[in-house]
Amino acid sequence: MNFIEKMKEEAKKEKKTIVLPEGEEIRTLKAAEIISKEEIAEIILLGEEEKISSLARKEEVDINSIPILNPSTSAKREDYARKYYQLRKEKGVNLEESRQLLKNTMYYGTMMVYSDDADGVIGGAIHPTGWTLKPPLQIFKRREGIKTVSSYFIMIVPDCPYGEEGLFIFADSGMVPNPDAEQLAEIAISSADTAKELLKLEPRVAMLSFSTKGSSKDPIVDKVISATDIARKRRPDLLIDGELQGDSALVPSIGKRKAPESPVAGKANVLIFPDLNCGNIAYKLTQRLAKAEAYGPLVQGLTKQVNDLSRGCSTEDIVGVVAITCIQSQMLK
Repeated sequence: MNFIEKMKEEAKKEKKTIVLPEGEEIRTLKAAEIISKEEIAEIILLGEEEKISSLARKEEVDINSIPILNPSTSAKREDYARKYYQLRKEKGVNLEESRQLLKNTMYYGTMMVYSDDADGVIGGAIHPTGWTLKPPLQIFKRREGIKTVSSYFIMIVPDCPYGEEGLFIFADSGMVPNPDAEQLAEIAISSADTAKELLKLEPRVAMLSFSTKGSSKDPIVDKVISATDIARKRRPDLLIDGELQGDSALVPSIGKRKAPESPVAGKANVLIFPDLNCGNIAYKLTQRLAKAEAYGPLVQGLTKQVNDLSRGCSTEDIVGVVAITCIQSQMLK
C-alpha cells in the first residue's frame, strides 16, 4: 500500500467534511467524484450550480450525490457575514464589506469551517496562494504556542534511498518568504511535530544552508545557525541540527565526513530551507526532475484546517490533499 492509499484508509476511519471552493474547475470535480465514490470524505462544492452541473455533464463526471452551494444565494451568507464582521470590525471592516466578501467562495468556505459546518477547506487549483490563505489567516486562530503559521510539502521520491525511503517533509516551501531566526526555528519545530503526528516518523531535522558546520561565513548562514540554536533550546527532545548542506543532510558517507558529530547528517527526513526562494525551487525541481509526488503547500499552526494546492496539481493530487486534510482535522480535534 503506497503513502496516499494509507492516508485514504486513515481518513475513512473518521470521515470529515471538506469544502472545495473551486467547484467550477474540472480537476476539482473529477477529484470530488473519486473522493465520494471511495468514501474518503464528505465533499461540498462551492460555485454556481448550473455552471458546475453543466461542466460535469460535459465531462461525464458523476457528482449527483455531492451538494453544491452558491455563496451568492446561500441562506447562511448573512450569518457568516455577521460573524466575519465581528472578527474583523477592529480592523476597519464594516458589515456591508463583510457581505460582499462572503460572495467569494474561499471566504465562504473558510467561514463554513470556522462555524463548524465543515472540517477543512482546500483551494488553489486555479488561484494563487494569497487567494487561498488570506481568508484563513484572517479568520482562524493560531494553535497554542505558535506565532509563525507556515507550510510544508510532503515529498515522495521514487527509488530514493534517502530520508525515510524517499519520504520527506520540505518546509517552508509555500508561505513565509524570508523568515528570521525565530521564525525559522518555529518552522523547524512545527515541521518536526507534523512528521511525528501526521506521518508517524521519528523526525530528523536538517537546517539547510550552503555551508556545513562553518565551512562558509555569511549573514544568511548565521541566521540558520541561530535558528538551530533556538530550536534546540526550545525542544531538546527533537533531533535538529545545522547548518548543513543538502548532501551533508542526505548522504550518509558525506554527512559522516563533513559533520561526524551530527545526529542528523546523512539521515535527515525533514528539510528546513532558509527562505521561500530555496524551499519553493527545491520542491519544484525535486517534483519535476526526480518525478516525485508533491503534496502541498499544507498548512501548519492553525486551529482549523486549510490547505493550498499548486496550480499545476492533478486530479490525483487533489484527492491526496483531501485525504491528508481529513487526517489533519482528526488530529486537531
